[in-house]
Amino acid sequence: MPLSLVLAWLVHLYTALGAVIAFATVLCIEEKLFQQAFWLMFLAVAVDATDGTLARALRVKELIPWFDGDRLEDIVDYANYVVVPCLFIFRAELLPRPDALWLAALPLVASAYGFCQKEAKTADHFFLGFPSYWNILAFYLYVLKTPLWVNAFSIIVFSLLVFVPIKYVYPSRSPYLRNFTNLFAAAWGALLLWVIYSLPESMPSVVFVSILFPVYYAALSLKLELKRLRC
Repeated sequence: MPLSLVLAWLVHLYTALGAVIAFATVLCIEEKLFQQAFWLMFLAVAVDATDGTLARALRVKELIPWFDGDRLEDIVDYANYVVVPCLFIFRAELLPRPDALWLAALPLVASAYGFCQKEAKTADHFFLGFPSYWNILAFYLYVLKTPLWVNAFSIIVFSLLVFVPIKYVYPSRSPYLRNFTNLFAAAWGALLLWVIYSLPESMPSVVFVSILFPVYYAALSLKLELKRLRC
């Protein structure tokens, strides 16, 4: 078997390891090992952020055209970005107890719709509708210790935003400010690692500084959306 084909299959294996990470994260959550769960969530993001670049560099689609790597990625992403954080939110008791089950299930249904849109990732490299960043929401709800009613309201709002056809920046493939956004994202990731390492201490000052990147991301996405609507 040619080396290029072996490397192409290894990229798919690398992507598939995200499912193993999701399973391990579920085990940590069930044991209420929340710091370890966040480490694994971060690892899942690292794999997701790099597998596409590897796939393009090694021409995986050309070498294995009969295997749908995008479908594999969607399966793994749904597990890591929807199922895992929803379970975390439920088990960490971040929702009002009487309504916790249906609120935790709401993103599962909304994101199932989001992932199945034909243009969930648009041809011009954007996410269409809220791109199921439930792991980020779970992280901030946990470390900020926000009131349960705020958490419930956040779940409902972001679930509804899945159905609103706003384009959100796809950081690693964005045609706008890609280098700056990726550098900002790397700095943000470093701050999150610091916060995770310091758990169970919440480090509020670092957490609030880290919120600058999600605010920037939302503002950039909204700015580009308004620009698109004017054209």
